[in-house]
Amino acid sequence: MIRIGILGYGNLGRGVECAVRQADDMTLTAVFTRRNPDSVQILTDGAPVCSAQDILKYKDDIDVLIICGGSATDLPVQTPEYVRSFNVIDSFDTHAKIPQHFANVDKAAKESGKIGMISIGWDPGMFSLNRVYANAVLPQGKDYTFWGKGVSQGHSDAIRRIDGVADARQYTIPVPASLEAVRNGDAPELSTREKHTRECFVVAEEGADLARIEKEIKEMPNYFADYDTTVHFITQEELNTNHSGIPHGGFVIRSGNTGWNNEHKHIIEYRLKLDSNPEFTASVLTAYARAAYRMNAEGMCGCKTAFDVAPAYLCQQSGEELRKQML
Repeated sequence: MIRIGILGYGNLGRGVECAVRQADDMTLTAVFTRRNPDSVQILTDGAPVCSAQDILKYKDDIDVLIICGGSATDLPVQTPEYVRSFNVIDSFDTHAKIPQHFANVDKAAKESGKIGMISIGWDPGMFSLNRVYANAVLPQGKDYTFWGKGVSQGHSDAIRRIDGVADARQYTIPVPASLEAVRNGDAPELSTREKHTRECFVVAEEGADLARIEKEIKEMPNYFADYDTTVHFITQEELNTNHSGIPHGGFVIRSGNTGWNNEHKHIIEYRLKLDSNPEFTASVLTAYARAAYRMNAEGMCGCKTAFDVAPAYLCQQSGEELRKQML
């Protein structure tokens, strides 16, 4: 049995707990939280909830630690720190900062002999793989990625960290005309702003400066600065009533050509429609935890991304079973 630890018990951590329950080759060893452990109730009988300060006491009892923090401030610190003691998985999703995060984790992981898998989820993650496969198959072409309509956990978390914000949800919305043009094979040149809009629903703390909060959101680099962004200030009750779900999804599309004179047109499209963004992301993290465990057992170490993992490492089935059932 692969012994799993979960660091952070929000929506993503709860999703990992559910995914571990569905995996016959995994068991949950412990959940670690920065909150008072006595205030955190988990679903798994017999698994303790522990203070994050005590995590190193479990160094020999956990095969893979799945880190469920946010990309803005948690993961850049936590992943390189904990890969010194555990094989770790994170869902770091600030695309522009992935190279630096990779370098930081790689250095620490090679020093410890552990595996640190970063940016695992559906984008980056599953979408990244489909972009790579499509580029390899159709080298003459163009890539397009559309997200939504759905709630972005990372962007919502970034808003909640702004001073004066009590709660928030952010929806990423594809621009319909741009999506249709891509599907038609028109291969348009689209700017970031032409592909998506962002809509934010924000609960402000009493007395907070709403104009300052809106300005900080719209000017936030890597998150909102390059998009047409709308900010709505609403009550907590409205947020709970109308925005309590966490759906998401999107499309990876490559438009390409084959033939001696590129005379034949092809469209590759991969779609996700997710009822629960965090639960699906957690399921991807859990599958890659299996891969991290197996790869480290074979002597591999360092930082890895979805590109470095052979599909067979992700599956409970043996190679023989995979060849018989899925090939």
